[in-house]
Amino acid sequence: MEKLYSVTELARELGVTARTIRFYEDRGLISPQRAGNTRVYTHRDRARMILILRGKRLGFSLRDIKEFLDLYVVDTTQVEQLQHLVKKVRSRIDQLEDQAEAVRVSLGELKDIERLSLDTLKGRGIEID
Repeated sequence: MEKLYSVTELARELGVTARTIRFYEDRGLISPQRAGNTRVYTHRDRARMILILRGKRLGFSLRDIKEFLDLYVVDTTQVEQLQHLVKKVRSRIDQLEDQAEAVRVSLGELKDIERLSLDTLKGRGIEID
């Protein structure tokens, strides 16, 4: 028999709040079964939540994550899903590389400002730790 999780159990296992799980349910990313009035989550729901959380951690939008998960249901060979994933991952890599370059430039400018400011203070006889 398949293990079923309550929202509290699933949340504890994934290190999120029950509210987080309900949020993703409200957005249609997971669809728990019902046992009376109680939501019960399957191994499949748990796996989807792991993918959702990983996608969010990597900076993908909920829309991107939903598209990816929905493709899995439609294309069980995973070919279309993997092609879509590669496209999205490449796009995210490009975004992160652009951000990394922007951070490098900003750090360089800030270090220049710091150096100039310290030199000015030193020229006035003021030392800063």
